[in-house]
Amino acid sequence: TQPRVYIPDRSEMNEECGSRNKRVLSIQSHVVHGYVGNSAAAFPLQVLGYEVDTINSVQYSNHTGYRSTKGQVLNSQDLEDIITGLRSNDLLHYSHLLTGYCGAKSFLKQVHRLVLELRGNGGVTFVCDPVMGDNGQMYVPSDLLPVYRDQLAPVADILTPNQFEAELLSGMEIRTEAEGLKAIDHLLSRGTKCVIITSMEVQSAVDKLVLLAKNKNGESARVEFPKIPARFTGTGDLFSALLLAWSHEGLQCACEKAVSTMHAVLRRTLKCALEMSKGAEPSVEQIELRLVQSKRDIEHPPPYLPLPNHN
Repeated sequence: TQPRVYIPDRSEMNEECGSRNKRVLSIQSHVVHGYVGNSAAAFPLQVLGYEVDTINSVQYSNHTGYRSTKGQVLNSQDLEDIITGLRSNDLLHYSHLLTGYCGAKSFLKQVHRLVLELRGNGGVTFVCDPVMGDNGQMYVPSDLLPVYRDQLAPVADILTPNQFEAELLSGMEIRTEAEGLKAIDHLLSRGTKCVIITSMEVQSAVDKLVLLAKNKNGESARVEFPKIPARFTGTGDLFSALLLAWSHEGLQCACEKAVSTMHAVLRRTLKCALEMSKGAEPSVEQIELRLVQSKRDIEHPPPYLPLPNHN
């Protein structure tokens, strides 16, 4: 008799062979040592079942918080060459496009053209982290702002600014949650499908941060979480990747899972850093994100527990 051949069903094949609905092209920075940009985003997405192709807008030895940084910057022609190679091999088919740090106006305009091309290839969910600055200070050239505001944000499916970046994009001051929601509504009115202000400091609470989000489907989300007394790098890149990964589960759920995962990673990172520094202030290297050690929390986010109300 002929041996029986096992034929997996379609769901098993999709999971084991890679679903076309979980293919991400991620364009952002990369470091050889540490976790920022693609180095922070690719691993959690892969752990959560996404195929990730990366284009590195810069490739540095380490992030700029160290004493020195060496490496290369990808220019707009370099980006076009890579896209041409993908196009010529019929590889420009992605379910998601994720963008982070881009350091030049011409590069960012090339990204906008890519968004439109991918939309024409069957649709793509564009997750845009408009990396421009934080805490009132821009760390990219000012001519990137109009490109983000007038070209990329209006075509973004999910926009993930921090508080300062939301102020830049909306032209509004944000000091309260009401002002944050007003800025979100403004950005939605200009074309963005979903806006998530990933972290806000509000005057009424100095010991916590607030995430605010709304989309054009009428969903909204609010998640508050405690501040952790340390300075980390790569948190925004990790957070945007987590939001992308869980976005299919609804806005509130995605935000809660992203926040709870992020806090598990940061708590572990700080614990390990303090052990290495023997209680002193950790060095830049010691405070690098502990992503690999947090694999289980990435796969299975801890339950989100709302902060107690002390009013």
